[in-house]
Amino acid sequence: MEKTIENSVFINRNIRVVMVHTSHPGNIGAVARVMKNMCLSELYLVNPKDFPSQEADARSSGALDVLASAVVCDSLAEAVADCHLVIGASARKRTVDWELVTPKVCGQSLVSASEEGPVAVVLGRERSGLTNEELDLCQYLVHIPSNPEYSSLNVAMAAQVLAYEIMLASLADAPQNEQSADLKAHLSSQQMQNFFEHLEQTLVDIEFMDDRESDKLMRRLQRFFFRAKPEEDEMNILRGILSAAQGRKSMRRSKNK
Repeated sequence: MEKTIENSVFINRNIRVVMVHTSHPGNIGAVARVMKNMCLSELYLVNPKDFPSQEADARSSGALDVLASAVVCDSLAEAVADCHLVIGASARKRTVDWELVTPKVCGQSLVSASEEGPVAVVLGRERSGLTNEELDLCQYLVHIPSNPEYSSLNVAMAAQVLAYEIMLASLADAPQNEQSADLKAHLSSQQMQNFFEHLEQTLVDIEFMDDRESDKLMRRLQRFFFRAKPEEDEMNILRGILSAAQGRKSMRRSKNK
């Protein structure tokens, strides 16, 4: 794990905070301040509306180093490509159920999984959160309990809650609990997305996929394989099966000609 000691505090450089399509630069600065407070340094920004920004600098209250090292990406897929655990934060109701975790389990899981490589927590747009397509890149969804009659949290407030739990987990002397350890993933986000693209193409090739239900079916399959947490050898087997299925389909077509 990439950890450095700065002023006797551990800075975990394998945990990144990803902000998607942030419209207000002040929120970027506020999240940078939160990260600096909670010993986080890796800020990734997906298509921010206004960055760099003097307002972001001002709202960071001195966390200029976090802003200066922020990585700007064109897509969420790019921002989390090398991450093997991605947890999205969103309060929107979904037609497909993502597995929900608490902020505490989120913090423990990210710290534990960061021992193996990069991990990420993803914060969505101020008004609409994350889209279903963006959540397809997340293995889990973290929900922050709040007043059901007034449940909307500012993105910086949400970041503060989650970063605090990450800080607590980093400071804990005891091993992570079984639930958080179970959230570890074995493959990177890019490896999983490559598999999902292969799976979708295979389902089209063997004429299993119904265009009217393709999005819903693929999301359910993605949820299934995220829960399964395949290891690299297992993924190679699955990809081999898909390739064989595609080959047999091609052979059948050739015989019918």
